[in-house]
Amino acid sequence: MKIERLRLHHYPATRSARAKWILHEVVGDAFEVVRVDLYRGAQYGADFLRLNPNHGVPVLEIGWSDGREQVMIESAAMVAFLADAYPAKGLAPAADASPERDDYLQVLHFAGSWVDMMLWQVRIHEHVLPPAERDPRTVQRYRQKFTTEVEPQLAARLERGPFACGDAFTAADCVVGHCVTWARGYGLCRDGLFRDYVSRLSKRPAFASAFADAREFRPEPPQEALERSRFTG
Repeated sequence: MKIERLRLHHYPATRSARAKWILHEVVGDAFEVVRVDLYRGAQYGADFLRLNPNHGVPVLEIGWSDGREQVMIESAAMVAFLADAYPAKGLAPAADASPERDDYLQVLHFAGSWVDMMLWQVRIHEHVLPPAERDPRTVQRYRQKFTTEVEPQLAARLERGPFACGDAFTAADCVVGHCVTWARGYGLCRDGLFRDYVSRLSKRPAFASAFADAREFRPEPPQEALERSRFTG
């Protein structure tokens, strides 16, 4: 069975950039992009909530050759799925039991869960939540944890090789690289190892395409967005 249609619901420089990046890696520009204006509350519209009741991006719609339609709403899952769906691109170790596959899945999901969670706590308490709900102690806690727990683990990998899993770029770098880029925007991952890593990634055409709209991103939601009690980013 083949994938016949791919449609990504996206907002610049958010987690959907990971999905956009892997899509450019595996199918070039052969997918549709639907912009979801998060700061105008488009993610709370009835049509969007039918796709993703968690009111966030990315959302990936997949049309299969047998007529079935599928929706994915987790960015790391999209990255792993698309790398496996297009094995000729060589972006993931073979989907069988091996030390290489183990390591690849470990770092991909570490970045997509634990690393992402810490960065999200910093972001929402510095920029996203209404000012009365922001907690400087939470920011301090997660900045410290990120610096003392996450950065050493990522640095150890980059000391062993140029990419997250060693000598070769893999789909895991779409998640790790996005997180490192996000972290650097918040004053984290300042070591030269991380700067050089992002520089290597940025030379990939798919990276350039995925982040071409990044300048449109604004960390601070406009006041009217903050005034919507349900706005959470």
